[in-house]
Amino acid sequence: MTEATARTAISPTAAVEHALKLLPTQPALAERQAREILKVLPHDARALFIVGAALRRAGDAGGARVVLEPLARAVPDSAYAHHELGLALAGLGESAAALDELRRAAELERGLPHVWLSLHDHFSLTGDEDGAAAAYSEHIRASLKDPNLLQAAEALRDGRLMDAQRTLKAHLERFPTDVSAMRMMGETAARLNHFEVAEELLLRCLELAPKFVGARHNYALVLFQQNKPHEAIRELDILLADAPGDVKYLPLLAACMTFIGDYQKSLELLERVLAEHPKQARLWMSYGQTLRTTGRGDDAVNALKRAIALNPSLGEAYWSLADIKTRRFGDAEITAMRRQLADSTLRAGDRLHLHYALGKALEDSRSWAESFEHYAAGAALRRAEQPHDADENTAWVERCKAVFTEAFFAEREEGGREDPAPIFVLGLPRSGSTLLEQILAAHSKVEATLELPDIAHLTNRVSHDSRKSGGPEYPEAAAQLSAEMRTALGDEFIRRTLPFRRLGRAFFLDKMPSNFFHVGFIRLILPRAKIIDIRRHPMAACFSAFKQHFFRGQNYTYDLTDLGRYYRDYVALMEHFDRVMPGRIHRVIYEELVDDTETEIRRLLAYCGLDFEPACLRFWETGRAVSTHSSEQVRRPIFRDALDQWRHYEPWLAPLEAALGPALESWRPVTR
Repeated sequence: MTEATARTAISPTAAVEHALKLLPTQPALAERQAREILKVLPHDARALFIVGAALRRAGDAGGARVVLEPLARAVPDSAYAHHELGLALAGLGESAAALDELRRAAELERGLPHVWLSLHDHFSLTGDEDGAAAAYSEHIRASLKDPNLLQAAEALRDGRLMDAQRTLKAHLERFPTDVSAMRMMGETAARLNHFEVAEELLLRCLELAPKFVGARHNYALVLFQQNKPHEAIRELDILLADAPGDVKYLPLLAACMTFIGDYQKSLELLERVLAEHPKQARLWMSYGQTLRTTGRGDDAVNALKRAIALNPSLGEAYWSLADIKTRRFGDAEITAMRRQLADSTLRAGDRLHLHYALGKALEDSRSWAESFEHYAAGAALRRAEQPHDADENTAWVERCKAVFTEAFFAEREEGGREDPAPIFVLGLPRSGSTLLEQILAAHSKVEATLELPDIAHLTNRVSHDSRKSGGPEYPEAAAQLSAEMRTALGDEFIRRTLPFRRLGRAFFLDKMPSNFFHVGFIRLILPRAKIIDIRRHPMAACFSAFKQHFFRGQNYTYDLTDLGRYYRDYVALMEHFDRVMPGRIHRVIYEELVDDTETEIRRLLAYCGLDFEPACLRFWETGRAVSTHSSEQVRRPIFRDALDQWRHYEPWLAPLEAALGPALESWRPVTR
């Protein structure tokens, strides 16, 4: 049958319906059929819609726009036309116009689940977490008809997380295999920072519905939030295998690649997304942050400036520029930051970052009082989000001291993985650990990895398993570990860290600062591991941490009294381990490393059982990627500039000094 005969044999309405059915799976064929209809009915709105939608699906966003823009004007009440136009505009990188169209589609027909899902994806891509959460809640509402789930969706949308949790829990007790409710429960748990619960719920959801792509995407995100990048990558690979052209998964995949140290792959992924969405400020910011890690400082600055040009209120981009310690802001940038902070509608997250960035800018211009004012304002905002219980921390340290005694270790000489490969560098952030890492990584037998979360993960699991059997939590649970269990935990640590050891060297570094809490556990499961405690003057270390906005964790750094007490607890715990594990911990005093670098490096290498190599004295020449806040500083020779920087702020540091108490004297052991 010829096409002309087909046109006469099939009514236009039936032909359009057929083309619409072809559109999701065979867009090219749908487009051809729609164009044939347009030869007969040149102004048929549905046929024009099919052509535009098919062009967009084929990757021709520009061609789709040519068709869809006049269509949306001709049929202004068509949610479908506005939705499709919004997706085409997003593909062209016109974020604001795309958002207008998607919102228009949602206003016209609030009951279309796919429109809300597109809004959710658009908000996620642009970093608008509140908008994404609200759109997702509306997507659920549009997808479901159960009144209980609608009620839960409304609670999620409004941020009433506990209400949503109660409603969903009751619903799942009645309908335990409802995967939509399960996904919502997982989303709620994640937003409450109950990541382990969210992981269990989403995994169960995928067991029941393996093709539930939304749940799998949530699952990947929750895995990443728990420092499980390899597991998250596995889930994202499944999603991308089914939808290889869907770029909404790539930013999370790029973040995972950054986490595991594959910075080049991360850059490639971000460049791919930016090629399709060149006007997304947060993507440019992520790109700039990754460029900085790889040492491409000028390119990083340009990318971050582009992010700010696209979104002048993006506080985190300003902070990312400020965090490049060797760069200074110009007068125009300082004026721009002040202007943004004066805007009462500025988002809380942007305000927080701008306070820190302006604090750094004013520090560089020696405006100490105003600089401290902004650092303190940023810290206060952060502390309100992430409170810290200093009493609980002190109590936990006392529990560790009570468990890990000299007698405790004497009774447990057997067991653990007899592997000398791990070298732990620990202490407080901003005390010189990155410098020490850079020095050791310059040695031919040592590989630097990252601040690995695996020791804390293993202690959490020991605690969880003990509680399940009615036993105590960690650290008391460590007393129940048999020699075989300690060996198995040591084996697991080595196995979990293997993916980060790309160079195959004999020794590797784990630079997680907070591992000082777990020195006793490390001794149990890795008895031959080396432990290096790098320490800096408490006023210098604590103030440096106070003015540093950390991307995650370190909640104790946002209050001067909390900081002082934390440092005091740290010194007390390390003194305890020095007594019960004499000679096991090597201590480096940052100020001594600066004053007599070669002597301290030789001492360090001797402790690690390594021969001296001159390359360790020229550590800045390694060319390796550095992901911490000191990345620029460790790419140049040791300098003295920061040793006494804290003294400029001494008039405002009385709460810190008072909280440090005896640690002001005891932090630096007389003999080492």
